[in-house]
Amino acid sequence: MLKYLGETGPDCRLRAAAAISVPFRLDQCADRIRQGFSRVYQTRFLRDLLAYTRNKQRLFAHQGLHAEHARLSAIGSLEGMDSFWDFDHRVTAPLHGFASAEDYYRRCSSRYFLSAIRVPTLIIQALDDPFVFPHTVPELAELAPGTEMELYAKGGHVGFIEGPPWRPRYYLERRLPEWLDTVLSGRT
Repeated sequence: MLKYLGETGPDCRLRAAAAISVPFRLDQCADRIRQGFSRVYQTRFLRDLLAYTRNKQRLFAHQGLHAEHARLSAIGSLEGMDSFWDFDHRVTAPLHGFASAEDYYRRCSSRYFLSAIRVPTLIIQALDDPFVFPHTVPELAELAPGTEMELYAKGGHVGFIEGPPWRPRYYLERRLPEWLDTVLSGRT
């Protein structure tokens, strides 16, 4: 979303946007998810991505979609992948015309497009997000004038739960409609 907003700049057809728990730099997030407890998430995500890719290979072969099957078959073996770097280098990059995972990460990371955003944008981010290093979060000077960033010490990855465990309140369910209503109605 943020990349799109920056790429389209003044030609963006959206009136406002919000982004939550953003992987601003895909390379750094691929490194972060390889550390500590985050590896549990990486293992799950990779298992799901590999199963999805294998299923697509079978479906394309079965349905006679030769061009698609050939593209998926050309990526080679799916064995031995143990990180997003591996998957993105061997699957994502070649399937989508990137030279490597590094090329994909550099060209698709939203952080490089933030200053070009021209529609009101809200970013909500937690410093304890298990997929994002704190240093991956951009400085306020990198943001376009109409972009607001709410940065919290706690919130995890799309968590932002308030209140006691027996009566939790979900900050995003309250904040997003409130912000969108204010921005879209012209109130400030």
